[in-house]
Amino acid sequence: MYYLAPLEGIETVMDIFEALHTRRSIRKYKNQDVPDELVEKILAAAMMAPSAGNQQPWQFIVITDESQKEKMATAHPYVNMVRTAPLAILVCGDLTKEKFNGYWPQDCSASMENMLLGPVTG
Repeated sequence: MYYLAPLEGIETVMDIFEALHTRRSIRKYKNQDVPDELVEKILAAAMMAPSAGNQQPWQFIVITDESQKEKMATAHPYVNMVRTAPLAILVCGDLTKEKFNGYWPQDCSASMENMLLGPVTG
């Protein structure tokens, strides 16, 4: 099991294999803000992801502005659900940090996986 300091009112302990086997996609959201402390933990989990040569070629943009979320939904056909989400985290590959050409997609993908698993495992 993975343990981090719990957030008030949020159960934060789950076995990693339980998280993998019970994960589900959420596309309908509560109309409430996500606590800053939780966003910081999600971003910290993302930044703990492995990357080629420890290059960490990512930038994260936390988006809460409705017009920006609308632009995201309009720009990409598979993110319509962002319109009703309280926030979105945009993961950007930063090619200026790339030490080993071509690995940034895998590195950014690993950071996104950490964001998905971090909240349920710790």
